[in-house]
Amino acid sequence: MIQRRAFLAAPALLALPARAQSWPGGQTVSVVLPYSPGGSTDVLGRILTQGLSERLGGTFIMEHKPGATTTLGARHVARARPDGLTLFLGTVVSFTMAPFALRNIGYDPVNDFAHLTMLAETGFALVAHPRTPTVQALVEAAKARPGALSYATWGVGSSSHLLMLDFMRRTGTDMLHVPFNGSPPGLTETMAGRIDAMMTVVAPARPQIEGGRLAGLAVPAANRLEALPTVPTVDELGMGLAGLRSAGWFSLQAPAGTPQPIQERLAQAAAESFRTPAARAQLAQLGFVETPPGPEPLRTRIAEELTLHRELMTRAGIQPE
Repeated sequence: MIQRRAFLAAPALLALPARAQSWPGGQTVSVVLPYSPGGSTDVLGRILTQGLSERLGGTFIMEHKPGATTTLGARHVARARPDGLTLFLGTVVSFTMAPFALRNIGYDPVNDFAHLTMLAETGFALVAHPRTPTVQALVEAAKARPGALSYATWGVGSSSHLLMLDFMRRTGTDMLHVPFNGSPPGLTETMAGRIDAMMTVVAPARPQIEGGRLAGLAVPAANRLEALPTVPTVDELGMGLAGLRSAGWFSLQAPAGTPQPIQERLAQAAAESFRTPAARAQLAQLGFVETPPGPEPLRTRIAEELTLHRELMTRAGIQPE
């Protein structure tokens, strides 16, 4: 499939280097979002498209292509002409989870894309019923009664599930997985004390932590989150948890073969767009965390998490559907 695509695109590719320096040259560039309209992904999309338009000229628009666990949009971009006019607001799911959750995603997550830069990371927090006020208390209780304590997620193979699998692997604990249809019911059950803990995105948990209805135990990040300044990081706690990181992040990709000058301009302009004071304030309010710019940190993250998520899903017995 890849060879056929390269053959069909060859005539167009011959003309690309001459046009690369003038790109986008007033043309419309589509940024594919693999989710339905609405929600925090649209916030990221607006920051990205507006920032790229201001810095590079041309018109950058959001194009929603939801479906198939984000792989529908990713596949569309992987098969697009590598002319800089079709980009992907990628997710951790597209590149390091879907390959193990689905039997045939229809693209190579590493080689079918030019991986340009990470944009932002979703802030996560490990929360518990207030009767368990610290990570140490949770770990001690879980070790005292293996398999008796429970944790909520929003589904098998989800970011929350994989983070908790990694947490248990690092702490040597065994807890019962209780999947829910979304994070709100899981948080409700945790607040009620029928579930012991949950690894959740920050936004819905923040008011519950501030109101004392949930205990904020730790955040899987290198630095404390602006949205939860009193909750320690896993690195601060030690306990074998240093290096445990959020499993939710967003990035910018183009089809493989996109001319290098276009890749470099996109990566720089995207990184700058997410580091303006206005963008930082907007992202912090939603619980997003700043990430290192450029292609190398992104490629490294994808490689590391492909290995980690394969191991975690195999250990959990998750079979591709």
